[in-house]
Amino acid sequence: MSHATANQSSATLPVASACCTPTPGATSGCCTPGTTPAPGTTQGTAPGTVQAKDAHSVRERVAMGYETVANTGSLGAATGGCCGGHRHGPVTNDNLAEQLGYTPDELASLPEGANMGLSCGNPGAIAGLKPGQTVIDLGSGGGFDCFLAGPKVGDTGRVIGIDMTPAMLTKARNNIAHYQKTTGLSNVEFRLGEIEHLPVADATVDVVISNCVINLSPEKAQVWREIARVLRPGGIAAVSDIVLLRPLPEGVLEMVEALVGCVSGAVLADDYRAMIADAGLTLEHMAGKPQYIAALESFGDELYANIKAALPAGTTPADYLASMDILVKR
Repeated sequence: MSHATANQSSATLPVASACCTPTPGATSGCCTPGTTPAPGTTQGTAPGTVQAKDAHSVRERVAMGYETVANTGSLGAATGGCCGGHRHGPVTNDNLAEQLGYTPDELASLPEGANMGLSCGNPGAIAGLKPGQTVIDLGSGGGFDCFLAGPKVGDTGRVIGIDMTPAMLTKARNNIAHYQKTTGLSNVEFRLGEIEHLPVADATVDVVISNCVINLSPEKAQVWREIARVLRPGGIAAVSDIVLLRPLPEGVLEMVEALVGCVSGAVLADDYRAMIADAGLTLEHMAGKPQYIAALESFGDELYANIKAALPAGTTPADYLASMDILVKR
């Protein structure tokens, strides 16, 4: 397993030798609006899954979009990132992050380019991180939440970001030097892997965090089973994710940019709760953040404007979609 380590200490989390089956990154750009939807958008028999033969197509499609984001440093240059599309006016990634509860001081401490506007919540805040904890971040991107979690767990803790897109891992690993210089800590590393097959050994993690990523998976139930596998007894998962309040019209599901924009992959809240329970985990808290969808609409986000145009008259994206703060315990 290929992974970069900020330092080699006794706190290093073991890698499960047979858990990770990473998908190679794509080399082309993001899908563009108006093209035929790629295979993999058809729901399977279980909520949160697609047909097995199409799962690879979904991952490949998501990886293509996120490689574009990694290479440009912003989802605005791609068709859509998680979660949103091109924004109009003087809106920055920090503007959106502040709407989600990140402080100006936190954002100023980050390496350049770590915040690419891909968040729909603040899972580190949900988790209430403590010194000495081992944390993994599912879909860590450029390291945004990892670099904020590192100082909270301190030099006796460890943070491991996991991402399936090599371009994102390169970006995150290149940011480690800045993090070490500004914090004096060497407790963050990044590993290549799929969130359905985590490169982490059983029962070795205190906290799993994830920010607007699980909804992108074609096998969401498997993601929650993996979370249950890697958590220690008493461990928690703190997740921000896009969840459906009611089914989306077929036309929105077929919008190509919606998948990478964290919309067409979202599932109903009741199905989300069922996947957590089926994995043997206990849902402690699940609450919506209405300010997220409202912020994207007010920012003139192109993806959400397109979705609104495709919805029945008199409805808005906020009637169908919500960013949820989710806290789960093993």
